[in-house]
Amino acid sequence: MLSHSSNPVDVFIVGGGPAGLATAIAARRRGLSVTVADGAVPPIDKPCGEGLMPDGLAALQELGIEIPPADVHPFRGIRFVSVGSKAEAVFSHGVAYGIRRTTLHRILIDYAASAGVSMLWQASVSGITADGVVVGGKMMPARWIVGADGSSSRVRRWAGLDHRQRTSLRFGFRRHYRVAPWSDFMELHWGDNCQIYVTPVGGHEICVALISSSPQVRLDKALEGFPELATRLQHAEHASTERGAISVSRKLRHVYDGRTVLVGDASGGVDAITGEGLCLAFRQALLLGDCLADDNLAHYQTEHRRLIRRPALMARLMLLIGEHARLRQRTMQVFESRPQSFAGMLAMHVGEGSTRDHIANGVSLGWQLLKA
Repeated sequence: MLSHSSNPVDVFIVGGGPAGLATAIAARRRGLSVTVADGAVPPIDKPCGEGLMPDGLAALQELGIEIPPADVHPFRGIRFVSVGSKAEAVFSHGVAYGIRRTTLHRILIDYAASAGVSMLWQASVSGITADGVVVGGKMMPARWIVGADGSSSRVRRWAGLDHRQRTSLRFGFRRHYRVAPWSDFMELHWGDNCQIYVTPVGGHEICVALISSSPQVRLDKALEGFPELATRLQHAEHASTERGAISVSRKLRHVYDGRTVLVGDASGGVDAITGEGLCLAFRQALLLGDCLADDNLAHYQTEHRRLIRRPALMARLMLLIGEHARLRQRTMQVFESRPQSFAGMLAMHVGEGSTRDHIANGVSLGWQLLKA
């Protein structure tokens, strides 16, 4: 028989990663009491490209979170590299940050603590009930239950929300190198069967992240197909061990049921090729904080679909480029000869510019590809 906690909470969040902590901060800003539980020991690491795009930084600012300049390495745009071709564009507003995932997690924990969020680390969450959450054999009453427990979410399964419209998997591996960044851009290197991101995360450190459709493709082997990049890294000391993760593209039919709601990767996601996972999670957190306070999860469902639309479109476009060598070659030719096309694509990618601008740039890019 379960024992009961005598102190009910407004919002109980299962999962203490960036999505869960951002949601906790958003809910506290609306005056709700919040508890976060996670089985891990902070700070939590996750293999990723470790780039915070300008739209992600803007979302953090809306949450009241400022990233200390000493904890980041700024970069001013994106560079595509493919078979000797290069195209680059700068962000039209602001800069982006390279930041170690563990550093970001510490910052979010500090902000959550200062906001009054109760955090339970190394806490075993074993189920949800009609009244709350089961933690360490004790039932903790909660008005709302939020699943922020990642792409393999147990909360999603417990709530019967695992019905999906679409799912696909890719595999990522990440390692840090002690070497000075050679540019103030995040670089995306395109290969025939994979992509490699290079993100400056410090004055003498970079993050190198591989994404491919095969779990057998590891960084050292993949780098053989990128001779220029391999040469730069040849004598660089490893600053971390290689770690892997799964990139899941998932679209769910519903992201809430009754008093249980999902956020971040638990609620669906787009391929990591976009680099927009954190921004999407922060935007969802801001939205969910308001919807919980207003008792309106139907609005969260509607706006959640809208939020994921642009990143999902960009993921499909980028994966299409990645899968077809001839299309990629033509696209790079257009981007090199017409830098404004790449700048327009980057603006769309980070949510800048108007819909009319994006449509005009898309039509122009399509025409140039036909002529290339």
